[in-house]
Amino acid sequence: MREGTSMVKPMRADARRNLEQILLAARDLVAERGPDVPLDDIARHAGVGSATLYRRFPDRDALLHEVALDALTRTAAAAGAAAAQEGDRFEALARYLREALELRVSAVLPVLLDVLDLDNDPSLTPVRDKTARLVRRLIADAHAAGALSPDVTFMDVVTMLVRIARPLPGPLTAEAKHALARRHLELFIRGLRAMSTPPDGVEQLVS
Repeated sequence: MREGTSMVKPMRADARRNLEQILLAARDLVAERGPDVPLDDIARHAGVGSATLYRRFPDRDALLHEVALDALTRTAAAAGAAAAQEGDRFEALARYLREALELRVSAVLPVLLDVLDLDNDPSLTPVRDKTARLVRRLIADAHAAGALSPDVTFMDVVTMLVRIARPLPGPLTAEAKHALARRHLELFIRGLRAMSTPPDGVEQLVS
């Protein structure tokens, strides 16, 4: 083999497309129905055969691990891009929150806390920590610019994003629930900029 040539064959375009469809379908169904959702349902939602899913993921744990890693990786990229591409520091934070909602990381990760060890996993923990650092920086920059209410903390932002992202119970369609989540996020973003003093009875949490 020539020097500098990789032994790993690149994934074919159709295989990569199938993988992305599986991960997106798994992310959405796990967020809505929990980590025990049947794998055959995930394959059907992804538009692939069950055999295609099982060839890529030999068991449920492998699939859930990849769903978490994919969501965290995409979210870290979104935070980095928002910081690099938005000149307005508040809009950088707002852009990240909107993209994080679409990526559903705050909906799926809480569901996986009982089946994955996000604190000690050698592939998940570094990406989670990187995302947290980037989001803290977005918040700090918005504070420094005077655009974000000074009492708003990192925990405020991430906790509220989880609350907004989690699917609502009841008979509404998944699309209707996500439309409501988008609306509620915009209301939250508006409040982040407008709030100047903490609401009555609310103590400032750890930053």
